[in-house]
Amino acid sequence: MTGFAYAQAAQDTFGMLNSLLIPTMLIIGIMYFLMIRPQQKRLKEHQAMVAAIRRGDTIVTSGGIIGKVAKVEDQELQVEIAEGVKIKILRSTVSEVRGKGEGATPSAKAKDKDKDKEKDKAASE
Repeated sequence: MTGFAYAQAAQDTFGMLNSLLIPTMLIIGIMYFLMIRPQQKRLKEHQAMVAAIRRGDTIVTSGGIIGKVAKVEDQELQVEIAEGVKIKILRSTVSEVRGKGEGATPSAKAKDKDKDKEKDKAASE
């Protein structure tokens, strides 16, 4: 017989730990950049969008209701969903802001009405 059986030395525990640690860290790193980081970015954008809602904006709720913001409170919004029909919703239920309104102040509206009256007088003369 010319074949010899050679005994292999057992790996030490540090070598086994090291061989498992590197692939685990790579998987965690890949998951962070592909899943966790983009989700955090979307969450920050959504929070900024919800915080910037003003009167006159057209919004869509997570339930699919589309309406125009009539009144903005701390954590609630009063939304007009039809002529004369207003509901209160939580800010957190807003899924998107479709159109940005001017959110004109009452004094600005009064000035606009005065300008319209002046134009009507000039046109009638």
